This record gives sequence, structure tokens and C-alpha cells, in this order.
Amino acid sequence: MATTTSEAAAPAAAHPLTIAMIGTRGVPAAYGGFETAVEEVGRRLVERGHRVTVYTRGSALHDRTYLGMDVVHLPALPVKQLETLSHTGLSALHALFHRRPDAAFVFNAANAPFLPVLRARGIRTALHMDGLEWRRSKWGARGKAYYRWAEQFGVRTADALIADAPGISDYYADQFDVPTELIRYGAPILETAPTEGIRELGLEPGGYHLVVARFEPENHVLEIVEGYQRSSATKPLVVVGSAPYSAGYTQAIRDAAADDPRIRFLGGVYDQNLLDALYLHAYTYVHGHSVGGTNPSLLRAMGAGTAVIAYDVAFNREVLDDEAWFFADSGDVSMHFSGIESDAATVARLGQRARARARDEFRWDDVATAYEDLARRLAAGESVHRQARRATRAAEEWDFGVRQPVLVG
Repeated sequence: MATTTSEAAAPAAAHPLTIAMIGTRGVPAAYGGFETAVEEVGRRLVERGHRVTVYTRGSALHDRTYLGMDVVHLPALPVKQLETLSHTGLSALHALFHRRPDAAFVFNAANAPFLPVLRARGIRTALHMDGLEWRRSKWGARGKAYYRWAEQFGVRTADALIADAPGISDYYADQFDVPTELIRYGAPILETAPTEGIRELGLEPGGYHLVVARFEPENHVLEIVEGYQRSSATKPLVVVGSAPYSAGYTQAIRDAAADDPRIRFLGGVYDQNLLDALYLHAYTYVHGHSVGGTNPSLLRAMGAGTAVIAYDVAFNREVLDDEAWFFADSGDVSMHFSGIESDAATVARLGQRARARARDEFRWDDVATAYEDLARRLAAGESVHRQARRATRAAEEWDFGVRQPVLVG
């Protein structure tokens, strides 16, 4: 974990804390990495005697408790650019006028404008920065500019900054000269899964390659499909995902598939049991994400013991500990697919290593301990605010550098 500078060094007493979790869709987890983290961490903190409040929007359930956590349901404006901000604003106001938590975890740098509201109430606040949202293609010029501004505002106003990967920690150290708390995600370990669901899709265990991603340029689905289509692979490529914001990019992907019968587009799969089975029974998992930190989809594939072909960026190499095949473009993808199906021994070995790393290095119990430790330090008065309140972005942009492709033997 990266070091932090404390404004108050007095240790916290080992007593139960009240902790708020703000800025996500909440619980039950049914959407993404943030929500899974809130559920997995929150329930463990409750088991350790803490009181956890999770602010939730859009849940089909309206229970006031879930897995021991207090759940506060608040509305949000149903507009892409305002949904998260409107809900977080109401959540911050609720925290302001109700029982003051000892510490608050706010997820998503976009929610940074509400940190001063919480801190004015004396609520020590950690901001989970997520990945580099301003690099995502789904945001227009205004959206990108807002995220870059919010990123710096969050650095200047939070009591602690959470990074989910060493590369993200390095980014904030280089760009703003501020320390972060390195807290990863956990990986679900999948040992078995029924085969009925995949067989209903016409698939066989070990008989297909899998992609799970939103159709966005930074996830490189187009390059994956292009490379596979030009390869000599015989096992089908199963593509799970959709494009909520880009019909043009979706069409480019389908054009690249060129009606190839080996390429199967399943759209979104929201049945978690079926999704788990797809991960577990895949021959390989192809991961094209490039702008996030520690990606939950990659961790799920690793926990399923599935060998990975990953886009060659520092985040993915670190998570995989270089135990994978890596690609920089569609040519590399084609090369890997053309050789991988005749190398079952390497596929099996890399899958086993991936599951072992997921089990040893990405444990939800360890993640919860890190959040608990940070909450205690925040409650005791620790903060980086004095050091970071005048931080400015470095003149030179951070270089995430894609490496040369490597074929693991």
C-alpha cells in the first residue's frame, strides 16, 4: 500500500465504526466492479462488527437491509451525464443530515464535487479514483474535460485517494505528486459450473474462446474480432457484450466478423450463473481493456482458471504477472489464435497459474481488511488533504506505454 501523510497521528481505538459507501448503484451487486466491491467489502465489515450504510439507486429490491448492511434508496435523474452525480448529491445530503458516519468511501472521481459537503460535516472521506475515465471514448469533449477537472478536484479535496492498481498509484504520484492507498479488487474462485447453459448455446467445455466487454474502442473488441477472423482458429469466438453508446463501433465489429460462422455474438448476458459457466468452460479468455486498473472481468477469468490473451498494457501485465499471451494489434491477435489451439499444455498451465494468483493475491478478505484499516485511520483524523490541497497536474502527460507482444511458451 502506498504511504500517506497524516494530519493527526493519534491511533484509532479498536471499536466498531459507522461507515458510508456512496457513489455506486449500490446493493445487491448487479452491475459492475464498484458494486461488487461495495457488496463484498460491506458485508465483511458488518461481520467484523461495523455499521455500514450503502446508498443505492435503481435496485429491484427496496429492503432497508442487505447482508447486514443498512441500505438507503434514493432516486437519480435518468440521464447518462447526470444519473451518477444526481444520486451522489442526494446521498451526500442524506449523510449530512442524518447520523454522521466515522468515515465515508466515495466511488468514482466524477463524484469529487460532493467531497467538500461531506468534509464540512466532519466526515473524513476516501475517494476511489477508478481508472482513467477521461480516456474513454464514450465521453465527448465536455465529458472528458469534466472528468479531468474532477480528477484534480478530488485529489485536492479528499482525505485519502484509493487506487486499484499499481499503475494508477504511479499515475497519481507522477501527475499530482500525491500518495494513494493501493486497494485491489477480489477475485471469485470458480472451481465448477454446470454445462447445461453453454450446451444450450451450442458450445462445449473447452471448445471456444471468450470475450466479455462493452463495445468501446478502448476495450479493443474490434481488433480481437479482426484478428480472430484472419486466424486459422477452429474453436468459435464467443463475444459477450454490447455498445450502449456507439452504434457505429458495433457495426464496425460486425463488419469485421464478415459473417464468419465461427464468431458468435451473444449480446449482454445478465444471468451470473451462465456467465460464470462461460468463463469456466472457455478455452481462453481474451481481454482487451486498456484504460482501467485492476479489471473485475479479468479477475473472474483468472479465478475460473482460464488462460488469458490480454491487451498489452501495464495494468494487465501486473495483474497477470506476465503469465499470459499479450497483443498490441489485430495482427498479434491473429498470430496467437493461429498457434494457441495446438498448444493445450500451455493453455492448461497458464490457466492453473492464473487461478493460483487470483486465489493468493486477490482475496476479498484482504481487500476488506485494507478498507477497514483505512476507515480506522480516517476516523482517527488521518488525511492527505494538507499535502494535496494545492496539487496541480504535471505538464507532461503520463505514458502508459504498450509493450511489444509476447508469446508465452
